[in-house]
Amino acid sequence: MKNTVYMLAPVNGVQMNSFIITTESGKVIVVDGGFRCDAEKLLSKLKEITGADKPHIDAWFLSHAHCDHIDAFMEIIEKHPDELSFDRVYYNFPSVKYFEAYENHEAHTVAEFYSLLPLFADRACIVTQYDKYEIGEAKIELLYSPDPDFTHNAINNSSIVFRLTLGGRTVLFLGDLGIEGGRKLLRLHGERLRSDYCQMAHHGQNGVERDVYEAIAPTGCFWCAPKWLWDNDAGKGYNTHVFQTVIVRGWMEELGVKENYVIKDGDQTVDL
Repeated sequence: MKNTVYMLAPVNGVQMNSFIITTESGKVIVVDGGFRCDAEKLLSKLKEITGADKPHIDAWFLSHAHCDHIDAFMEIIEKHPDELSFDRVYYNFPSVKYFEAYENHEAHTVAEFYSLLPLFADRACIVTQYDKYEIGEAKIELLYSPDPDFTHNAINNSSIVFRLTLGGRTVLFLGDLGIEGGRKLLRLHGERLRSDYCQMAHHGQNGVERDVYEAIAPTGCFWCAPKWLWDNDAGKGYNTHVFQTVIVRGWMEELGVKENYVIKDGDQTVDL
């Protein structure tokens, strides 16, 4: 294997988050995974990449407890536990009570996760800001973990943010971080956020503000955005929906980003 980032496209055309990272020494890292319906494709891609009937994942990072990010993990744990193995799953989720108070319509997702926790509790690792991990050649640095004081856009703002260093390049994963979380991230790290690549916050729309991207100053961006979201199309043509994707695309063009990897174009592969 090589030092590579794979970004997977959804099977049903909706926005989701799913990444596989491999290292030259054969280590495998997964970030999120998508909806339950994306689980089979994720398994298939892992088998293809590793060449193994039962792939082994060295680290699985879950950004936050929204269904388009963690449901595939739960589907695999619940229904396909014998089709892969993993050493650790890294996460930091608020409580069910927090969900019920601030984003009740998604409380079922974190409740399902905690109900499945006994199946992998021995491999669960709750991360916090400033944690550092080494997975083969890959170095992971946690830059942000949930702040319970953020009650607006609460679950998106509970995304963990981490930087991957691999093959001499850096990739910043922002999850679905919102404005409030982005402002705190910028206060904490400022220009130290600078990275070669950036996973765009909240699929490239309604996420962090422009000054966060200015600090990151990426040359390449990963957009977990299907075509309708990339074009902000409500079914009436380009830029007719309520999302800010077109605005954010403009920011990145003005910041000189040269490489845009977008799931509207299918699975994406970037060698580091």
